[in-house]
Amino acid sequence: MTEQSTGSKQYEFLADNPNVKVLPIMLSLIIGAFFAILNETLLNIALITLMDEFGISLTTVQWMATGFMLVMGVVIPVSALLLQWFTTRQLFLSTMIIFTFGTMISASAPTFSILLIGRLIQAVGTGVLMPIIFNVFLLIFPPERRGKVMGMVGLVIMFAPAIGPTLSGVIVEYLGWRYLFITVIPFALFSIAFAYKFLVNVSEVTKPKIDIISIVFSTIGFGSTVYGFSASGASADGFLSTNVLIAIMIGVIGIILFVLRQLKLDEPVMDLRVFKYPMYRHAVIMFLIIIMTMFASEIILPMFMQGPLMLTAATAGLVLLPGSLLNGIMSPLMGHLFDKFGPRVLMIPATLVLSGTMFMMSRLTAESSLWIIVIGYILIMLSVSAIMMPAQTNGLNQLPKTLYPHGTAVMSTLQPVAGAIGVSVFISILNARQLSFLQKSGTPNDPATMRAAMVVGVELVYFIAFAMSIVAVILAFTVYRAKPHEDEQVQKEV
Repeated sequence: MTEQSTGSKQYEFLADNPNVKVLPIMLSLIIGAFFAILNETLLNIALITLMDEFGISLTTVQWMATGFMLVMGVVIPVSALLLQWFTTRQLFLSTMIIFTFGTMISASAPTFSILLIGRLIQAVGTGVLMPIIFNVFLLIFPPERRGKVMGMVGLVIMFAPAIGPTLSGVIVEYLGWRYLFITVIPFALFSIAFAYKFLVNVSEVTKPKIDIISIVFSTIGFGSTVYGFSASGASADGFLSTNVLIAIMIGVIGIILFVLRQLKLDEPVMDLRVFKYPMYRHAVIMFLIIIMTMFASEIILPMFMQGPLMLTAATAGLVLLPGSLLNGIMSPLMGHLFDKFGPRVLMIPATLVLSGTMFMMSRLTAESSLWIIVIGYILIMLSVSAIMMPAQTNGLNQLPKTLYPHGTAVMSTLQPVAGAIGVSVFISILNARQLSFLQKSGTPNDPATMRAAMVVGVELVYFIAFAMSIVAVILAFTVYRAKPHEDEQVQKEV
């Protein structure tokens, strides 16, 4: 199998070349992505089991999640550089081999330390994988066909985490926690074999200069930021913890130095010229808003159901399952509609529905019907499917080909950062509101008072999410279908 691109010069995109089998390339990438992303949520339900197995504390076992996000925050920013130094085939196969190696270590780990090392190696592979997929699909398909393809990516991104907790519960109960890793190994090996046979290179290897200082700033900046916000949720003092504040401050300084460094370099590690394009800026802001509002539901809603509504964890998971599955199933359809009608037709009604649903959820009480939560979560996730992937695709469509690796790297970097910030901020708001309510109450230890405190905390979280969704509505009315810029135009703009 040659490492050279198989696309003929007369074809700008491989999808237009009848001699290139695009479907096997897509399947190679999607199979690997599905099991790598599935792996992110598989372990969440097994944390208590791991505490008992290895005799460790909650703070220690949380490193399985915190460490994973931390490594991704460090690896993803340099993905743009990797995409220009190695061929698609080399990078994908290496990524999946690293992921599989980490999975094997975790499956056979005799101690928690070895298990954590395996988990962190998995994160290295997972962190690079999504930028590879986005970049390859941008190069294969012309702008007018990308919506449907990106919708398929959206299906994988949402469907895998949706079935993760349910699948994990069954595996842990009947087979044991090691099979969370063992069951992934054969599929990962199949993905490697499939890609080895069918995956070809679609990108140009330019081998830009590697700036070590930028990588150091990036590692310190994004790594410390993700760690600081993630650690705030594990600390009793939250954001008031000295370690948390120091980590976040170091992270912010590191990111500022990284950005300033990129603006001075002729060949930046992460080219921030992507923000010159208005629809890309629009997509990034919309992406951050949607990620944050999603976390308001995915993190806070299960706590509300297991608190004031007194449901079991399994029941709470089943309540959220229809919305998550519909989000994944509808993503390809939303992508097709985006290709046909453009972003406004999808995003305006979707943001209005999202805003209305967030306001409805801010009125939840301990007496609220479970069906309100089921329907509300379905509406939220359907709205997200009509906003997030179309917004990302529209923003990336405006970039010239030379900036595709950087555009995908920026968005991929923002995901774990926004995730860590979203979780910690909303939990902090919830806790602060609960504490304030209990301090004013005459019976703070009464179970009914504690449930009431949770209710007012959830109300505040969703009202803030409602306010954020109003910004999304305004942005939806300003969006337009992006047209790609030529590489020559980029040179003139610099």
